[in-house]
Amino acid sequence: MTLSAFSTQFLIAAMIGSGLCANAQAQLGIKNKTMDNEQPLPAAPNIVKDYPVIEFRRYTIKSGGREQFARYFESYFPEAFQQLGMMAFGQFFERGHARGFTWLRGFQSMEARAIASSAFYYGQVWKEHRVTLNNLIDDSDNVYLMRPLAAGRGVAVMPAVDPVHEPKGAHGILVAQLFSVKTNQLDRFAEQAETVFSRYRAAGIREAGVLVTLDAANNFPQLPVRTDGPYLLWLGLARDQEMLDNIWTPLAQQSLQRLADTGLLMQMPEQIVMDPAQRSRLRWPNRE
Repeated sequence: MTLSAFSTQFLIAAMIGSGLCANAQAQLGIKNKTMDNEQPLPAAPNIVKDYPVIEFRRYTIKSGGREQFARYFESYFPEAFQQLGMMAFGQFFERGHARGFTWLRGFQSMEARAIASSAFYYGQVWKEHRVTLNNLIDDSDNVYLMRPLAAGRGVAVMPAVDPVHEPKGAHGILVAQLFSVKTNQLDRFAEQAETVFSRYRAAGIREAGVLVTLDAANNFPQLPVRTDGPYLLWLGLARDQEMLDNIWTPLAQQSLQRLADTGLLMQMPEQIVMDPAQRSRLRWPNRE
């Protein structure tokens, strides 16, 4: 993507844009949801934690370039996003897809998304590094624009990885289930799926978010998003490979078929298993 110079007025607007959306959840139609008793993921202190507009970004990196891309990405971008009111929740390597690099980014409203995206992609950080990063990407258009299913079901903003106390970086395994839902059946499917999601939590998988397609026009068209929804995305964290093999895998196999048999899906659900990159905020809690 080639982007021209950006005016300082947009940069200033981006920095104040985070205060424009106190009622963002209500505006996006996000309802309150009562959850069963589960210990929440640790939250980062002293920063904004409510990002009801979320991009689930699935990139295809050129063969052999994924590790390089991740190192560039993590070195240059997370704090640059944060300064402009965005949040990089986490970035991951997809298992079974050697070129798959997936990351999640949050915004405080659709208006803030347009302002902050403009500030970043027309700004100096991206201008300096875009050629290097773009030369490693085959496809960056597989993007789902989403919102939390209900209040309290958004992606957790966990503390940044501590380079002193977490010298080996992020650990744990992110598991995702992506459901392509039939038109006008999203609420009905979400209700039926909740029984399955509660089983995941009861088994020790830490729920990290339940997201659905955000029905809103793409107000930063320089970055395409998919328009073939609705989708529902469930995210969870497993502690390690043992938990993945002995708890998650058999439970997920049974549950996916059960959800497919509801007749409310366009196709079989997709299951994505991912390892966190070194600095991914979204990870298994270090204290556990």
